Amino acid sequence: MKRAIMRNVQNFIFLMFTFASGVFYFCFYLSAIALGLALSFTVVGIPLLTNVLRTSQTFVQYERIQTKIYTDISIEPLAARQRAEGNQWMQAKAELTDGRNWRIVYWLMQKFTIGISSLLIGVIIYIAPVLFVLVPLFYRYTEINFWGMAVDTELKALLIMSLGIILMIGCSKIGNGLVQLIGGYTRLMFKAIRG
Repeated sequence: MKRAIMRNVQNFIFLMFTFASGVFYFCFYLSAIALGLALSFTVVGIPLLTNVLRTSQTFVQYERIQTKIYTDISIEPLAARQRAEGNQWMQAKAELTDGRNWRIVYWLMQKFTIGISSLLIGVIIYIAPVLFVLVPLFYRYTEINFWGMAVDTELKALLIMSLGIILMIGCSKIGNGLVQLIGGYTRLMFKAIRG
C-alpha cells in the first residue's frame, strides 16, 4: 500500500515537472530565438543565438535524467560535443549550422503540448479522486455540487467519497501507463536527435 502511494506521488511529481519544463522550454526558446533573430543585424544577435543553442545539450540531458529518476526508463546519454576551433565567429557558425541543435530545440519546444496534457492528466487522475474522498469533511461548510447534484446530506457525501476511492484505485493503473507513455517521449526524442 505504501509503495503504491509513493508511486502515485512520484507519478504526479513527474507530470508536474513535465508541465513546468515544457512551459519553460517553449517560452525560453521562443523568446530567445526571436530576440536573437531580431538582433542578428547587430553584433549582439548572433552570440545570443549561439549561446541559446548551446543550452540545448544541457536541457536534453536533464530530460534524460528526469525520465530515468521518475519513470525508470533508461536512455543512453548523447555523446558530448566538442566546441569548434577558431575565433568566436567560427564557433558561432558551427553552432548555428549544426542541425542537431535545431532538432533538440524542436523536440524540447514540442514538450509544451505534452506539458499541458500532463497538467490535465495530473489534475484529473491524481487530484480529483483525493478531493472526492475529502467531500464528507467539507460538505457542511461549503456548497458542493457534483454534476448538478447538490451535496447536502451525509449519504451523498459518502457516495462521492466511495466514487473517489474507486477512482483512486482505477486511475492509479491508468496514471502509471500514461506516465510511461510520456516518459517514452524522451526516448523517442533521443532517437530522433541521434538521427
